Amino acid sequence: MGPLTKEIMLSALVALNERLAQQRPDENVSLIMGGGGAMILAHGFPKGTTDIDAVPRGMAPDFLRPFVHEIATSLSLPMDWLNPYFSTFVHVLPADYGDRLIRVYQGSHLEVEALGKEEMLLMKCFAGRAKDIPHARALLKGGAEVDLVESRLDELSKRKIPGTEKAIHFLQELLDE
Repeated sequence: MGPLTKEIMLSALVALNERLAQQRPDENVSLIMGGGGAMILAHGFPKGTTDIDAVPRGMAPDFLRPFVHEIATSLSLPMDWLNPYFSTFVHVLPADYGDRLIRVYQGSHLEVEALGKEEMLLMKCFAGRAKDIPHARALLKGGAEVDLVESRLDELSKRKIPGTEKAIHFLQELLDE
């Protein structure tokens, strides 16, 4: 299986919505997406990704696992095509991140919102991997409010949140280019 494109991701989300409607008609699921999937669906990044990083609001990620595996099998996707891996960095998000969420999918039983440019840039700075550099550059070029990101990094630094200094360095190197 190659990378997940916008079309493949949307097909998988449609399938997830359909399964939820059939098997859990009284439940609605809301996901917050980060990572490469958010870069593609919300921020127009043209390349594919290996998965959709998303965390459900108000429920354990394990709730979705049977649905994710079923869809993986039916659409020939990796078993972890939808996963909560980016939750590792959720603690660095500012309290008002919800004000900048971007709806990328709305079904009858599934809503998916992606992190805004500033939160995505913040996450990319904390991840700090070589593969995050093109995403971070695209977010900067796309108009991410650097002042907001720098202000949040300053706040996290004062609170001595692990990894903040590395994230500040990552951002500074991008801005110095």
